[in-house]
Amino acid sequence: MTDSTTRLAYPSLAEIEEARIRVSQVAQVTPMESSRFLAEIIGSPVYLKCENLQRTGSYKIRGAYNRISALSDVEKSRGVVAASAGNHAQGVAFAARELGIAATIFMPIGVPLPKLQATRAYGAEVILRGHSVEEALGAAAEYSQATGAVIIPPFDHFDVVMGQATLGLEILDQVPDADTLVVPIGGGGLIAGIAAAAKQQAAALGRSIRIVGVQAENAAAYPPSLAAGEAVSIVTTPTIADGIQVARPGLLNFAIIRELVDEVVTVSEADTARALLLLLERAKQVVEPAGAVGVAAILAGKVKNAGTTVTVLSGGNIDPLLMQRVISHGLAASDRYLKLRIMLPDRPGQLARTAELVAEANANVVEVQHTRHGKGLQISQVELELHIETRGPEHRDQVVAKLRDAGYEVRVEE
Repeated sequence: MTDSTTRLAYPSLAEIEEARIRVSQVAQVTPMESSRFLAEIIGSPVYLKCENLQRTGSYKIRGAYNRISALSDVEKSRGVVAASAGNHAQGVAFAARELGIAATIFMPIGVPLPKLQATRAYGAEVILRGHSVEEALGAAAEYSQATGAVIIPPFDHFDVVMGQATLGLEILDQVPDADTLVVPIGGGGLIAGIAAAAKQQAAALGRSIRIVGVQAENAAAYPPSLAAGEAVSIVTTPTIADGIQVARPGLLNFAIIRELVDEVVTVSEADTARALLLLLERAKQVVEPAGAVGVAAILAGKVKNAGTTVTVLSGGNIDPLLMQRVISHGLAASDRYLKLRIMLPDRPGQLARTAELVAEANANVVEVQHTRHGKGLQISQVELELHIETRGPEHRDQVVAKLRDAGYEVRVEE
């Protein structure tokens, strides 16, 4: 067993190759798909590494299985414990089941039902505790002390990083001429492993490769940490990319990333929603928001002079209710869903007239709200709220112009 507190070097190629043999017992070689749409944006080939199609729905099974398989027989007999709101929970549960080891997973109260059900279906005992992952982590630590169960960390452990590094080898097997790899970052285990594998593999072939990490703006601990030269904690704010919402980099991960990762960029919530929608429509891929941030960075122009590019779709475990909200947000961010407030004179026929104007602009009204009680309304006015499907920015502007040209006071809601 390797102790991440005493060894801060990244895994060697030989160690990663050994890990690949172990991990191959449970992990699939996931597809590598090309994207013409993204290639047009950056002017060079773009590929999508579809770890959203991995068993358990994410790359996490790689690190979890590699870590658990390294336990001694005595440690295995005590079982394992982890805390997670999603992908790590499923990875640990699945890996433990395959190795015949008891697993206990602490999850926050209110965790999305599909993730809870999947974790239990993989054979783990799930205990709901607290209202955040931090509270669940505290409960897992107490459980470990009381029972002797081994804690399986989500990212900050050498064996976990080594397991994730197997994905780096797989990427270069499939796209040997890759110039740039774009990888989501939460705690940093995935990108640390991929960077360790890819940089060493490229160097062995006498060439270089660029690694770009992507974080959500609302949970971006790495830019300030890299600027400070040490891991620092931040206060995160809610993000749809909850799978990478981590307030402090892993110490081992930070050391590797500082040495091997070339750049870390951030993306907005709108960027991520737009990317998720594009992946659904153009690539036919169901991806969770955290897994789509690499594509978001490309769409937002954050990845430049990249050459042949691979971005990792790190997971596909998205709650259907969240997907519904994110798709709506993505449509709005892409100017394909328009929300208008229109002040109308309170007389018959005005609602029909506005609907006629929208139809003349070849747009579709999907929701209508009509009130006489809005703030700022005159006694002789009513307020009409229209939700309209449009075909993009130009069509959106045409709809607004059509209504204003007819003399209506129109406010566009962002």
